[in-house]
Amino acid sequence: MDKLKTKEFQIESIDNSTLVNLLGIFDSHMRSIESELEIKIKTRGNTFVLSGEEQELETGEKIIHDLYLMAKNGNLNQEKVHLIINKHLNSEHDLANGLTSFETIIRTPNREIKTRTKNQFHYIQAIRTHDLSFGIGPAGTGKTYLAVAAAIESLQKQEVKKIILVRPAVEAGENLGFLPGDLAQKVDPYLRPMYDALYEMLGVNQVNNLIERKAIELAPLAFMRGRSLNESFIILDEAQNTTTEQMKMFLTRMGFGSKSVINGDVTQIDLPPEKISGLKHALEVLSDVNSIAVVNFVHHDIVRHRIVQKIVEAYNKFKHSI
Repeated sequence: MDKLKTKEFQIESIDNSTLVNLLGIFDSHMRSIESELEIKIKTRGNTFVLSGEEQELETGEKIIHDLYLMAKNGNLNQEKVHLIINKHLNSEHDLANGLTSFETIIRTPNREIKTRTKNQFHYIQAIRTHDLSFGIGPAGTGKTYLAVAAAIESLQKQEVKKIILVRPAVEAGENLGFLPGDLAQKVDPYLRPMYDALYEMLGVNQVNNLIERKAIELAPLAFMRGRSLNESFIILDEAQNTTTEQMKMFLTRMGFGSKSVINGDVTQIDLPPEKISGLKHALEVLSDVNSIAVVNFVHHDIVRHRIVQKIVEAYNKFKHSI
Protein backbone atom coordinates (compact mmCIF):
# COMPACT_ATOMS: atom_id res chain seq x y z
CA MET A 1 0.00 0.00 0.00
CA ASP A 2 1.29 3.47 -0.90
CA LYS A 3 2.37 5.78 1.90
CA LEU A 4 -0.51 8.04 2.98
CA LYS A 5 -0.14 11.71 2.07
CA THR A 6 -1.78 14.97 3.14
CA LYS A 7 -3.30 17.69 0.99
CA GLU A 8 -4.36 21.08 2.32
CA PHE A 9 -6.30 23.75 0.43
CA GLN A 10 -8.62 26.69 1.05
CA ILE A 11 -11.86 27.89 -0.51
CA GLU A 12 -11.62 31.67 -0.57
CA SER A 13 -14.53 34.00 0.20
CA ILE A 14 -16.90 31.29 1.41
CA ASP A 15 -19.61 32.62 3.73
CA ASN A 16 -20.90 30.70 6.76
CA SER A 17 -24.24 29.63 5.25
CA THR A 18 -22.54 28.25 2.12
CA LEU A 19 -19.96 26.46 4.27
CA VAL A 20 -22.69 24.82 6.36
CA ASN A 21 -24.48 23.81 3.16
CA LEU A 22 -21.24 22.39 1.75
CA LEU A 23 -20.35 20.38 4.84
CA GLY A 24 -23.85 19.02 5.49
CA ILE A 25 -25.52 18.29 8.84
CA PHE A 26 -22.83 17.02 11.22
CA ASP A 27 -20.42 17.16 8.24
CA SER A 28 -22.44 14.39 6.54
CA HIS A 29 -21.37 15.42 3.04
CA MET A 30 -17.69 15.17 4.00
CA ARG A 31 -18.33 11.77 5.60
CA SER A 32 -19.81 10.57 2.29
CA ILE A 33 -16.66 11.63 0.44
CA GLU A 34 -14.49 9.95 3.08
CA SER A 35 -16.43 6.70 2.77
CA GLU A 36 -16.30 6.52 -1.02
CA LEU A 37 -12.67 7.61 -1.49
CA GLU A 38 -11.32 6.00 1.70
CA ILE A 39 -9.70 9.24 2.82
CA LYS A 40 -9.96 11.47 5.90
CA ILE A 41 -11.17 15.09 5.78
CA LYS A 42 -10.66 17.69 8.49
CA THR A 43 -11.96 21.25 8.25
CA ARG A 44 -10.95 24.50 9.96
CA GLY A 45 -13.21 27.24 8.69
CA ASN A 46 -12.51 27.50 4.97
CA THR A 47 -9.41 25.25 5.18
CA PHE A 48 -9.68 21.59 4.19
CA VAL A 49 -7.07 19.00 5.12
CA LEU A 50 -7.29 15.66 3.29
CA SER A 51 -5.23 12.57 4.09
CA GLY A 52 -5.01 9.34 2.15
CA GLU A 53 -3.55 8.02 -1.09
CA GLU A 54 -2.36 10.74 -3.48
CA GLN A 55 -4.75 10.01 -6.38
CA GLU A 56 -7.77 9.93 -4.05
CA LEU A 57 -6.73 13.28 -2.54
CA GLU A 58 -6.76 14.90 -6.00
CA THR A 59 -10.22 13.49 -6.65
CA GLY A 60 -11.41 14.57 -3.19
CA GLU A 61 -10.33 18.17 -3.81
CA LYS A 62 -12.15 18.24 -7.18
CA ILE A 63 -15.31 16.86 -5.57
CA ILE A 64 -15.25 19.45 -2.77
CA HIS A 65 -14.77 22.30 -5.26
CA ASP A 66 -17.68 21.03 -7.37
CA LEU A 67 -19.87 20.72 -4.28
CA TYR A 68 -18.90 24.25 -3.24
CA LEU A 69 -20.13 25.61 -6.59
CA MET A 70 -23.42 23.76 -6.09
CA ALA A 71 -23.69 24.91 -2.45
CA LYS A 72 -23.40 28.55 -3.57
CA ASN A 73 -26.34 28.18 -5.95
CA GLY A 74 -28.76 26.00 -4.00
CA ASN A 75 -29.33 23.56 -1.19
CA LEU A 76 -27.14 20.46 -1.27
CA ASN A 77 -28.64 17.08 -0.40
CA GLN A 78 -27.26 13.56 -0.20
CA GLU A 79 -28.50 12.67 -3.69
CA LYS A 80 -26.62 15.59 -5.26
CA VAL A 81 -23.50 14.75 -3.26
CA HIS A 82 -23.55 11.12 -4.39
CA LEU A 83 -24.08 12.13 -8.01
CA ILE A 84 -21.03 14.42 -7.91
CA ILE A 85 -18.92 11.75 -6.21
CA ASN A 86 -20.07 9.17 -8.74
CA LYS A 87 -19.33 11.52 -11.65
CA HIS A 88 -15.72 11.95 -10.53
CA LEU A 89 -15.18 8.28 -9.75
CA ASN A 90 -16.54 7.30 -13.17
CA SER A 91 -14.32 9.94 -14.75
CA GLU A 92 -11.28 8.45 -13.00
CA HIS A 93 -12.29 4.98 -14.21
CA ASP A 94 -12.64 6.23 -17.81
CA LEU A 95 -9.30 8.03 -17.73
CA ALA A 96 -7.62 4.91 -16.33
CA ASN A 97 -8.92 3.04 -19.37
CA GLY A 98 -7.73 5.68 -21.84
CA LEU A 99 -11.13 7.31 -22.27
CA THR A 100 -12.04 10.99 -22.25
CA SER A 101 -14.97 12.68 -20.54
CA PHE A 102 -18.31 12.21 -22.32
CA GLU A 103 -21.20 14.58 -21.76
CA THR A 104 -24.23 15.65 -23.73
CA ILE A 105 -27.30 17.62 -22.64
CA ILE A 106 -30.96 16.70 -23.07
CA ARG A 107 -33.24 19.69 -22.64
CA THR A 108 -36.70 19.22 -21.17
CA PRO A 109 -39.12 21.95 -20.00
CA ASN A 110 -38.32 21.60 -16.28
CA ARG A 111 -34.62 20.74 -16.37
CA GLU A 112 -31.52 19.94 -18.38
CA ILE A 113 -30.27 16.38 -18.07
CA LYS A 114 -26.57 15.68 -18.58
CA THR A 115 -25.11 12.30 -19.37
CA ARG A 116 -22.66 11.33 -16.63
CA THR A 117 -20.80 8.32 -18.05
CA LYS A 118 -19.35 7.16 -21.36
CA ASN A 119 -22.09 4.58 -21.86
CA GLN A 120 -24.85 7.08 -21.05
CA PHE A 121 -23.38 9.37 -23.72
CA HIS A 122 -23.28 6.56 -26.30
CA TYR A 123 -26.83 5.55 -25.32
CA ILE A 124 -28.24 9.02 -26.06
CA GLN A 125 -26.24 9.25 -29.28
CA ALA A 126 -27.60 5.85 -30.32
CA ILE A 127 -31.20 6.91 -29.57
CA ARG A 128 -30.77 10.12 -31.55
CA THR A 129 -29.30 8.38 -34.60
CA HIS A 130 -31.15 5.04 -34.73
CA ASP A 131 -34.80 4.08 -35.11
CA LEU A 132 -34.31 1.09 -32.79
CA SER A 133 -31.96 1.06 -29.80
CA PHE A 134 -31.35 -1.39 -26.96
CA GLY A 135 -30.09 -0.35 -23.52
CA ILE A 136 -28.82 -3.39 -21.61
CA GLY A 137 -27.51 -3.35 -18.05
CA PRO A 138 -28.16 -3.16 -14.31
CA ALA A 139 -30.67 -0.99 -12.48
CA GLY A 140 -29.57 2.53 -11.62
CA THR A 141 -27.65 3.20 -14.83
CA GLY A 142 -30.21 5.74 -16.07
CA LYS A 143 -31.65 3.70 -18.95
CA THR A 144 -35.31 4.54 -18.29
CA TYR A 145 -34.69 8.10 -17.12
CA LEU A 146 -32.58 9.06 -20.14
CA ALA A 147 -34.93 7.34 -22.59
CA VAL A 148 -37.88 9.31 -21.19
CA ALA A 149 -35.81 12.52 -21.45
CA ALA A 150 -34.95 11.73 -25.08
CA ALA A 151 -38.64 11.04 -25.79
CA ILE A 152 -39.68 14.40 -24.32
CA GLU A 153 -36.95 16.12 -26.34
CA SER A 154 -38.29 14.51 -29.54
CA LEU A 155 -41.87 15.50 -28.69
CA GLN A 156 -40.85 19.10 -27.96
CA LYS A 157 -39.00 19.28 -31.29
CA GLN A 158 -42.10 17.84 -33.02
CA GLU A 159 -40.04 14.94 -34.37
CA VAL A 160 -42.83 12.67 -33.09
CA LYS A 161 -46.47 13.26 -32.22
CA LYS A 162 -46.78 10.83 -29.32
CA ILE A 163 -44.77 9.16 -26.55
CA ILE A 164 -45.77 5.58 -25.73
CA LEU A 165 -44.32 4.05 -22.56
CA VAL A 166 -44.68 0.29 -22.28
CA ARG A 167 -43.83 -2.37 -19.69
CA PRO A 168 -44.61 -6.07 -19.43
CA ALA A 169 -46.87 -6.69 -16.41
CA VAL A 170 -44.64 -9.38 -14.92
CA GLU A 171 -42.46 -8.77 -11.92
CA ALA A 172 -40.86 -10.85 -9.18
CA GLY A 173 -43.34 -13.71 -9.43
CA GLU A 174 -46.42 -11.46 -9.44
CA ASN A 175 -48.92 -10.88 -12.21
CA LEU A 176 -51.91 -8.62 -12.78
CA GLY A 177 -54.42 -11.11 -11.44
CA PHE A 178 -52.93 -10.95 -7.95
CA LEU A 179 -53.17 -7.17 -7.69
CA PRO A 180 -56.25 -5.38 -6.29
CA GLY A 181 -58.35 -2.81 -8.20
CA ASP A 182 -59.47 -2.29 -11.77
CA LEU A 183 -57.16 -2.65 -14.77
CA ALA A 184 -55.84 0.94 -14.57
CA GLN A 185 -54.98 0.45 -10.87
CA LYS A 186 -53.36 -2.91 -11.60
CA VAL A 187 -51.16 -1.45 -14.35
CA ASP A 188 -50.15 1.75 -12.51
CA PRO A 189 -47.41 0.25 -10.24
CA TYR A 190 -45.57 -1.16 -13.25
CA LEU A 191 -45.48 2.23 -14.96
CA ARG A 192 -44.67 4.31 -11.87
CA PRO A 193 -40.92 4.76 -12.63
CA MET A 194 -41.80 6.31 -15.98
CA TYR A 195 -44.51 8.49 -14.42
CA ASP A 196 -41.93 9.77 -11.93
CA ALA A 197 -39.48 10.69 -14.71
CA LEU A 198 -42.24 12.46 -16.68
CA TYR A 199 -43.38 14.46 -13.63
CA GLU A 200 -39.81 15.56 -12.88
CA MET A 201 -39.11 16.74 -16.44
CA LEU A 202 -42.51 18.17 -17.41
CA GLY A 203 -44.42 18.81 -14.18
CA VAL A 204 -47.63 17.11 -13.06
CA ASN A 205 -50.03 19.48 -14.84
CA GLN A 206 -48.34 19.24 -18.23
CA VAL A 207 -48.06 15.43 -17.97
CA ASN A 208 -51.75 15.10 -17.13
CA ASN A 209 -52.62 17.47 -19.98
CA LEU A 210 -50.54 15.46 -22.47
CA ILE A 211 -52.08 12.19 -21.25
CA GLU A 212 -55.58 13.66 -21.71
CA ARG A 213 -54.64 14.75 -25.25
CA LYS A 214 -53.25 11.24 -25.94
CA ALA A 215 -49.82 12.73 -26.63
CA ILE A 216 -48.45 10.52 -23.83
CA GLU A 217 -49.71 6.99 -23.46
CA LEU A 218 -48.73 4.53 -20.74
CA ALA A 219 -49.76 0.94 -21.26
CA PRO A 220 -48.89 -2.68 -20.48
CA LEU A 221 -47.31 -4.62 -23.32
CA ALA A 222 -50.47 -6.68 -23.88
CA PHE A 223 -52.24 -3.51 -25.12
CA MET A 224 -49.83 -3.25 -28.08
CA ARG A 225 -51.16 -6.25 -30.01
CA GLY A 226 -52.79 -5.38 -33.32
CA ARG A 227 -51.59 -1.76 -33.35
CA SER A 228 -49.37 0.05 -35.83
CA LEU A 229 -47.59 2.99 -34.20
CA ASN A 230 -46.71 5.85 -36.53
CA GLU A 231 -44.79 9.03 -35.60
CA SER A 232 -44.32 7.78 -32.05
CA PHE A 233 -41.44 7.52 -29.59
CA ILE A 234 -41.93 4.10 -27.98
CA ILE A 235 -40.06 2.93 -24.87
CA LEU A 236 -40.27 -0.69 -23.72
CA ASP A 237 -38.93 -0.93 -20.18
CA GLU A 238 -38.03 -4.08 -18.19
CA ALA A 239 -37.88 -5.91 -21.52
CA GLN A 240 -36.12 -8.90 -19.95
CA ASN A 241 -39.58 -9.93 -18.73
CA THR A 242 -41.08 -10.24 -22.20
CA THR A 243 -41.55 -13.64 -23.84
CA THR A 244 -40.15 -14.24 -27.31
CA GLU A 245 -43.67 -13.91 -28.75
CA GLN A 246 -44.29 -10.61 -26.95
CA MET A 247 -40.95 -9.19 -28.10
CA LYS A 248 -41.60 -10.09 -31.74
CA MET A 249 -45.07 -8.55 -31.44
CA PHE A 250 -43.62 -5.34 -29.98
CA LEU A 251 -40.84 -5.04 -32.56
CA THR A 252 -43.35 -5.31 -35.41
CA ARG A 253 -45.55 -2.47 -34.04
CA MET A 254 -43.18 0.24 -35.33
CA GLY A 255 -44.74 2.40 -38.02
CA PHE A 256 -43.49 5.25 -40.21
CA GLY A 257 -41.64 8.05 -38.45
CA SER A 258 -41.37 6.10 -35.19
CA LYS A 259 -38.45 5.44 -32.88
CA SER A 260 -38.21 2.59 -30.34
CA VAL A 261 -36.00 2.16 -27.29
CA ILE A 262 -35.89 -1.21 -25.52
CA ASN A 263 -34.36 -1.40 -22.04
CA GLY A 264 -33.67 -4.31 -19.73
CA ASP A 265 -31.33 -6.20 -17.45
CA VAL A 266 -30.77 -9.78 -18.60
CA THR A 267 -29.56 -10.74 -15.10
CA GLN A 268 -32.95 -9.85 -13.53
CA ILE A 269 -35.46 -12.05 -15.39
CA ASP A 270 -38.71 -12.69 -13.50
CA LEU A 271 -40.31 -15.02 -16.04
CA PRO A 272 -41.09 -18.65 -15.12
CA PRO A 273 -38.01 -20.88 -15.61
CA GLU A 274 -39.47 -22.58 -18.69
CA LYS A 275 -39.92 -19.24 -20.50
CA ILE A 276 -37.12 -17.73 -22.62
CA SER A 277 -36.58 -13.99 -22.21
CA GLY A 278 -37.69 -12.13 -25.32
CA LEU A 279 -34.90 -9.60 -24.73
CA LYS A 280 -32.11 -12.19 -24.70
CA HIS A 281 -33.64 -13.91 -27.73
CA ALA A 282 -34.00 -10.63 -29.68
CA LEU A 283 -30.36 -9.67 -29.04
CA GLU A 284 -29.28 -12.96 -30.62
CA VAL A 285 -31.75 -12.83 -33.53
CA LEU A 286 -30.95 -9.19 -34.40
CA SER A 287 -27.18 -9.33 -33.81
CA ASP A 288 -26.40 -8.97 -37.53
CA VAL A 289 -28.84 -6.12 -38.22
CA ASN A 290 -26.56 -3.10 -38.69
CA SER A 291 -29.20 -0.38 -38.33
CA ILE A 292 -29.95 -1.37 -34.71
CA ALA A 293 -27.92 0.06 -31.82
CA VAL A 294 -27.09 -1.90 -28.67
CA VAL A 295 -25.50 -0.11 -25.68
CA ASN A 296 -24.30 -2.27 -22.79
CA PHE A 297 -24.16 -0.59 -19.38
CA VAL A 298 -21.92 -1.85 -16.56
CA HIS A 299 -21.80 -1.28 -12.81
CA HIS A 300 -19.53 1.77 -13.29
CA ASP A 301 -22.50 3.49 -14.96
CA ILE A 302 -24.73 3.26 -11.89
CA VAL A 303 -25.72 6.77 -10.78
CA ARG A 304 -27.77 5.91 -7.72
CA HIS A 305 -26.37 5.78 -4.19
CA ARG A 306 -22.80 4.43 -4.42
CA ILE A 307 -23.76 1.45 -2.25
CA VAL A 308 -25.92 0.23 -5.16
CA GLN A 309 -22.82 0.02 -7.36
CA LYS A 310 -21.02 -1.93 -4.66
CA ILE A 311 -23.99 -4.30 -4.28
CA VAL A 312 -24.02 -5.00 -8.04
CA GLU A 313 -20.25 -5.58 -7.99
CA ALA A 314 -20.60 -7.98 -5.05
CA TYR A 315 -23.32 -9.98 -6.78
CA ASN A 316 -21.28 -10.16 -9.99
CA LYS A 317 -18.21 -11.33 -8.06
CA PHE A 318 -20.25 -13.96 -6.20
CA LYS A 319 -21.84 -15.20 -9.45
CA HIS A 320 -18.44 -15.69 -11.12
CA SER A 321 -16.99 -17.42 -8.04
CA ILE A 322 -19.59 -20.25 -8.12
